Amino acid sequence: MKKYALLSALCVLFSAVTTLAQPGSGGPTPGPTVNPTAVPIDGGASLLLASGVALGLKKLRDRRKAR
Repeated sequence: MKKYALLSALCVLFSAVTTLAQPGSGGPTPGPTVNPTAVPIDGGASLLLASGVALGLKKLRDRRKAR
């Protein structure tokens, strides 16, 4: 068991060393600047709003049944 643990530790150490030894790519090429306040509001916000309305209606319906 100790042999397998030592072997796996050496493999992890060797892979980490070889990964760090590779040269960098230089990074991405710069593109056009984007306005930082330009946030797309699409289907996600409407789905979140619809689920909130559905949950509120369910809570109201459950409250009326409890009376």
